[in-house]
Amino acid sequence: MTAERRQTDVTIVGCGVSGLTCGIRLREAQFPVTIVARDLPPHTTSNAAAAIWYPYKAYPIERVLKWGSVAVNEFYHLMAIPDSGVWATTFVELFEHPEPDPWWKDAVRRFRHASVDELPPGYRDGYVVEVPLIETPVYMQYLLARFRQLGGRIEQRSVANLSDLYGEDRLLVNCAGLGAKDIVGDNDVYPIRGQIVRVKATSLKRSLVDETGHLALTYIVPRSQDCILGGTAEEHNWNRAVDPLTAQEILRKCQQLDPTLANVEILEHVVGLRPGRKEVRLEVELVSSRCAVIHNYGHGGAGFTLSWGCAAEVVELAERAVV
Repeated sequence: MTAERRQTDVTIVGCGVSGLTCGIRLREAQFPVTIVARDLPPHTTSNAAAAIWYPYKAYPIERVLKWGSVAVNEFYHLMAIPDSGVWATTFVELFEHPEPDPWWKDAVRRFRHASVDELPPGYRDGYVVEVPLIETPVYMQYLLARFRQLGGRIEQRSVANLSDLYGEDRLLVNCAGLGAKDIVGDNDVYPIRGQIVRVKATSLKRSLVDETGHLALTYIVPRSQDCILGGTAEEHNWNRAVDPLTAQEILRKCQQLDPTLANVEILEHVVGLRPGRKEVRLEVELVSSRCAVIHNYGHGGAGFTLSWGCAAEVVELAERAVV
């Protein structure tokens, strides 16, 4: 380990899945790391996600595939750790017409097209694939504990401008998500509003999504302690309040997709704002001869899906920045 690296303090802004994952990888690479964030788990946007591995609303495809491939392999590894909150689910994406194989097919295990008897009425095709399901209440606490066990520090406070953190021999990692719009003035960042209904655990064994058909956007993600019903993907909508009419529509469409949900017990209504951007921003910005920023935000609906792959690239960029 070089003396320069030991003397380079790394400050990460944001304590969602991206910030924590980057923090873990940077600590494993022996960087001194402090996470600064206004909100910590369980009060982050990441905690509200119905997180399965799926590259949703993240661009560009070539980089997303690279990052997603790294991440899915790490999630497969985490499935063997009982308290990680990661396990395998059968994911079925439904289509009203026959579809070619998806661009992300080779990144996952056991991909095939659905047989006719696996499809709900009104659908003629479907992707059936085994993917990691990440139970966010468990997983986010797992990441938090793992980061702290590695010697990472956390300061809970707001950051109004990233420039307030500039300093000599300092490396900043911007994992602020939607907050990047304010702290670095990036007007290309916009909210993708998601509303879900969390219901009591059901007997369902597979996750279903209709992203393009007559029920779009509808998804059902059964977890061990509950089941997530969604949802919405409303671009440029900043409203964090639960809309009762939207909640009713989510329930109606999910029950149409799977009638066994007809009398399900509602536990909670949740709204989260995904950080949308025309392209994920993952790059180095030199702000002085002694200070650099690695930006890592704009993951759309694929923060978990890309997390470990983006973190690996952040470490590579950090190692170059301190040479």
